[in-house]
Amino acid sequence: MDRALLEDLFRAAVAAADPGRAIVRHLPDKPRGRTVVVGAGKASAQMAAAFERLWDGPLTGLVVTRYGYAVPAGQIEIVEASHPVPDEAGFLAARRIMGKVHGLGPDDLVVALISGGGSALLPSPGPGMSFEDEQEVTRILLASGLPISVMNHIRNELSAIKGGRLAALAAPARVATLIVSDVAGDDPALVASGPTVPIAGSRAEVKHLLALHGIELPPAATALLASTENPAPRPDDPRFAKNSVRIVASSALSLDAAAALGEERGYHSHILSDAVEGEARDVGQVLAALGKEVDLRDRPFHRPALLLSGGETTVTVRGRGKGGRNSEFLLSFALAIEGTDGIAALAADTDGIDGSEDNAGAVADGTSAARMRAAGIDPRAALANNDAYTAFKAIGDLVVTGPTGTNVNDFRAILIR
Repeated sequence: MDRALLEDLFRAAVAAADPGRAIVRHLPDKPRGRTVVVGAGKASAQMAAAFERLWDGPLTGLVVTRYGYAVPAGQIEIVEASHPVPDEAGFLAARRIMGKVHGLGPDDLVVALISGGGSALLPSPGPGMSFEDEQEVTRILLASGLPISVMNHIRNELSAIKGGRLAALAAPARVATLIVSDVAGDDPALVASGPTVPIAGSRAEVKHLLALHGIELPPAATALLASTENPAPRPDDPRFAKNSVRIVASSALSLDAAAALGEERGYHSHILSDAVEGEARDVGQVLAALGKEVDLRDRPFHRPALLLSGGETTVTVRGRGKGGRNSEFLLSFALAIEGTDGIAALAADTDGIDGSEDNAGAVADGTSAARMRAAGIDPRAALANNDAYTAFKAIGDLVVTGPTGTNVNDFRAILIR
């Protein structure tokens, strides 16, 4: 297995999404009044530290990140909360952030540092909903298998802070939003459910999506969707006229960096897409079929080849095992390439945590499934039980990095020698 090269490719992708390197090119113009920094997401602490180093002037602020992701800071306070299911620490942080932007004037500037994970880290239930209702909505959506973009569209309509509502609260202050994107297509309104960026969708669309997928929400959430309360601001709202939005890091930039390294190492590098979505195990089978076609017939790409992709797959939870979407993708991939000699792959989340365990992802080749059986693990049973973490741990092929400080979502690299 070409594990060293695969891990080098992952490190190159993560480095390209480093907030400290990315923010320097996107600093907003200084205001005549105050500068208030707020933010949420898995990369928000590193973004805050970088912004504070680069900003030549006074500022205050508060950002919230996932437990274990905080970094030392000075003027910007960094707090931690739970992800992916929100907790009281996130609820209190959201209230404090709303308080910090309330009452600002037209000469003031709000800098919003937003990254993936912010939906869970900024819980603020809409009218008639309790915090427990928002937690239950999150659990239902996480188990549904819906793409992150659809989940965040639903959460927009059930929140007092998402869907541009935080920016509306900050008016008439100018809001400059800097985003590390983790969503397919890099729609800024869908990253962290867009607290400062209104979405162009509607409540009717959300109700249609829920009905289409057969998803039942708690009664309070259903009642809010049936009402006219808590309307989301529209993108053309005049309160947003002075605001700016910049994507400072994304999956596309990370894949470019990995592709360049692959070429240096002698592989023909091909970026398939930075916006792959779908059931993780199904995507695993499709990409395995493509890898085998290259391996067996030298088409549609010539060997040696490096196939790269990003985006965010999903997992419809059926079992009680441990794992995340990247390890589940890779277990399905490993089963599909079993017995081949020239294919190896890595799949990992660029934030360093795949699902709720301690690994970023895993690596696999044509021997992985057989080695799992030798270790006492039935790989097909593990896949059926959503237990990819246990399967890859048994053969020592987890990739463990710890929090990386950024989050541009899934990274997949397939090597065909």
